[in-house]
Amino acid sequence: MKTLNFAIIGCGGVTLQNHLPGLALCPDTKLIALCDSDPITVKKARQVTGAAVSSTRYEDIVTRHDVHAVIVATPNFTHMPIALAAIAHGKHVLCEKPLALNAADARAMATAADQAGVRHMTAFTYRFVPAMRYLRHLVARGDLGQPRHYRSCRLQDWGTRPLGWRQVKQLAGTGELGDMLSHRIDFAHLLVGPMQRLVASLKNLTPLRGNQPNDTDDWVGILAEFRCSATGVLESSKLASGHNESWRSLDLVEINGSDRSFVFTTGAWNELQTGKAGGPGMERIPVPAEFWRWPGSPRDPHAGDPLVTFRYDQIWEFVDAIRSQRPCDSTFHDGARVQTVTDAAVQSAERHAWVDC
Repeated sequence: MKTLNFAIIGCGGVTLQNHLPGLALCPDTKLIALCDSDPITVKKARQVTGAAVSSTRYEDIVTRHDVHAVIVATPNFTHMPIALAAIAHGKHVLCEKPLALNAADARAMATAADQAGVRHMTAFTYRFVPAMRYLRHLVARGDLGQPRHYRSCRLQDWGTRPLGWRQVKQLAGTGELGDMLSHRIDFAHLLVGPMQRLVASLKNLTPLRGNQPNDTDDWVGILAEFRCSATGVLESSKLASGHNESWRSLDLVEINGSDRSFVFTTGAWNELQTGKAGGPGMERIPVPAEFWRWPGSPRDPHAGDPLVTFRYDQIWEFVDAIRSQRPCDSTFHDGARVQTVTDAAVQSAERHAWVDC
């Protein structure tokens, strides 16, 4: 097919920030349908995008013969039924993370997509930061040596403002764990490999947000052991006063190996820190220009804010995988692997014990 027709289900902030600009990058793609359970939201989105079709029912959208691919950007508890419905009608699916509310559901989504022969992608957007792409390349090349330690720290200052469905466990599954730490668990899988076991703690320090009950975690900490024998320490918080939000806040990953160490921060999109074993200390190294955008992406890396625009390459990768008939870089299987760790972390926090992954 020359033109890929897209539908977006869920017309909130992430759609406006990431998905619409990403689609605008891709030639021979067209947004033809929108869906949101809130009629006002979908009406505003249609006015902005000019999409020909809109509905408040995803069933009206995924059954359309003129829709080839679907982006699911809805509340977490709806991901599975929407994605499965789209897959059943032969649609390629990009779904926001966390992929599902538990690992069993996430694996079922991956299996259904494989059996249907459609492309499937989990939106682990931070894979597309140029510095993370370069770090992934260096580790795969063997520059690290044998992995020994992995650590990540994600600190934001969200205060006690209301978060809507995100502060309801039944709708979100988890709070900070699934929202922000899921990306850093994915990093760990990319750089080190699967985890063997972990012990975790989750804290809810804001039982009220916006005068409404909140039963999700604001902070999470994980101590992990990887199958390769490396250790891991992962922390993420919504309540780190003074750290601001999004790309303006602390987002750090460090990996120590037998030959050298590397440090990545999202804010320093075009550089890494590294130091060799026995060396004098850490030094800054630039990210080569070839890593500033995803392979084949027409995005101009010099245009716009690079701490925002890297996100647009995610849609390019999805579209290119569809056209090339190859797996996406981040499939539903990757989302299921992260969800397996998430489930283990919840179980560990409840049992106050180590849990196998």
